[in-house]
Amino acid sequence: MAALGWLTPRRRPATARSVLAGEAAAEAARKSALPTGVEEQAATGEAGEPPFPVAGDTRAAAFFDLDNTVMQGAAIFHFGRGLYKRKFFQRRELTRFAWQQAWFRLAGVEDPEHMQDARDSALSIVKGHRVSELMSIGEEIYDEYMADRIWPGTRALAQAHLDAGQKVWLVTAAPVETATIIARRLGLTGALGTVAESVDGVYTGRLVGEPLHGPAKAEAVRALASAEGLDLERCAAYSDSHNDIPMLSLVGHPYAINPDSKLRKHARSLDWRLRDYRTGRKAAKVGIPAAAGVGALAGGTAAAVALHRRRR
Repeated sequence: MAALGWLTPRRRPATARSVLAGEAAAEAARKSALPTGVEEQAATGEAGEPPFPVAGDTRAAAFFDLDNTVMQGAAIFHFGRGLYKRKFFQRRELTRFAWQQAWFRLAGVEDPEHMQDARDSALSIVKGHRVSELMSIGEEIYDEYMADRIWPGTRALAQAHLDAGQKVWLVTAAPVETATIIARRLGLTGALGTVAESVDGVYTGRLVGEPLHGPAKAEAVRALASAEGLDLERCAAYSDSHNDIPMLSLVGHPYAINPDSKLRKHARSLDWRLRDYRTGRKAAKVGIPAAAGVGALAGGTAAAVALHRRRR
């Protein structure tokens, strides 16, 4: 894991580095994937709609963004807190992490400057460390800071796909090692994440391609779908951020989860399905399993709710 130069929020076409990042993420994800068994149960669709996901449709899969979609806050912030606890860096860096996490939880959006600073701070310090060491620490950090921040509603959506016998992948700009730990602990298939170069099991401080963000996420999903023999029109994708419109636009079943204002507007214009677990209010267009509504308010804060209402 190396210092990551972040991307600007404007959408742009995939570059050669985006394609490289996506292909590297897909390869890493397939290497670490868990086997998936086919279950008999399928989720029930909304009235007048066929059941979705379709049980036994193994050419379909689901792709979930991580930060603020599956988990409250950003994985890299929590990872940084865990590294501080283990004396990987000093108090001044922790103060910066605390501010970044507070901003993310209150605003509920990805601010490029904050996200760049967070990733630079968290990832540059592990250059020269062994991959196995960071994986072991990551398991501990998940239990300490992440396990209680999973949105129950989004978790239920992922489980519906698993119960239908489909593979479920996280797709995130977080380091692939961190993302893989989270996916495994949630019982998901695997994860597509930012791939950092390592030689003989030691991080070199360089990336393979670029951070898995925006167009790079779409390239990763496309590469994985090709390798797995998936039909993207039968697949689903879930995200909170307008930065992920390229990924959401790839699949036949896009979902806006806890959407930022730009994604909410875009999703409504295209009649995409929406669900907001930050307030518990059901969006006008839902069309997702009723089980996903259980615990929708879990982990929400009064400040986040108030800010969200002001921004609507």
